[in-house]
Amino acid sequence: MIRTLRAAAIAGVIAVAAVGCGNDTDAAPAGDQVGGTVTVFAAASLTETFTELGKQFEAAHPGTKVVFNFGASSALAEQIKQGAPADVFASAAPKNMQQVVDAGEITAAPVVFVRNRLEIAVPKGNPSQITGLTDFANPDEKIALCAEQVPCGAAAKTVFEAAGITPQPDTRESDVKAVLTKVTLGEVDAALVYRTDVQAAGDKVDGIDFPESTKAVNDYPIAPLAKAPNSAAAAAFVEFIGSDKARAEFAEAGFDTP
Repeated sequence: MIRTLRAAAIAGVIAVAAVGCGNDTDAAPAGDQVGGTVTVFAAASLTETFTELGKQFEAAHPGTKVVFNFGASSALAEQIKQGAPADVFASAAPKNMQQVVDAGEITAAPVVFVRNRLEIAVPKGNPSQITGLTDFANPDEKIALCAEQVPCGAAAKTVFEAAGITPQPDTRESDVKAVLTKVTLGEVDAALVYRTDVQAAGDKVDGIDFPESTKAVNDYPIAPLAKAPNSAAAAAFVEFIGSDKARAEFAEAGFDTP
């Protein structure tokens, strides 16, 4: 068992290195005919970027259609384990990907294609004058966090522990987009979301960086699923996500790329 885990870890490192090198081609692996629908289960924080990349993939592969299911990585992993039909899984944390690997739903080594970190989001103008993580311990402030079982919530727990702060959230949401909505609607004074979500929200929110965010940088792995109904398109989509064109989109959205 230990030997198997070590082999998997080595394979994962090799895969990460391969993605870091970039890839200029958008084509499918040689010999594969790409067409039809490819269903991608992806972390909610990838919504804007993957939606744009899906359009680019369809343009590069006439006859294909990309259908996304965005949500909390933990919930998506459970859906896949329960037999939900999908071709590709892109998680906001290795933990949830590993759950799918352990269930035998993935045969190829997942690859890390981007990294992300947290940022404080406040309503435009910062009416409550939030300055940093210490405000999350103030019971007078209305605070939103992700549920701890989802990647953004696990990352938040890590940064609060690093800062020695016990947060006092008024609400915990199912995924990062739900948390961000609380901010854009002015229902909370502050929240922890990914910096890419702050950027995607545009002028609806303000973002505040904090030094502890470097303590919880999330790796995002992606892999085609073993029971993919459209395995050729799944392989092609994963390859496209590692391309230079996709990397440029991720960088523009605020992600770090390996």
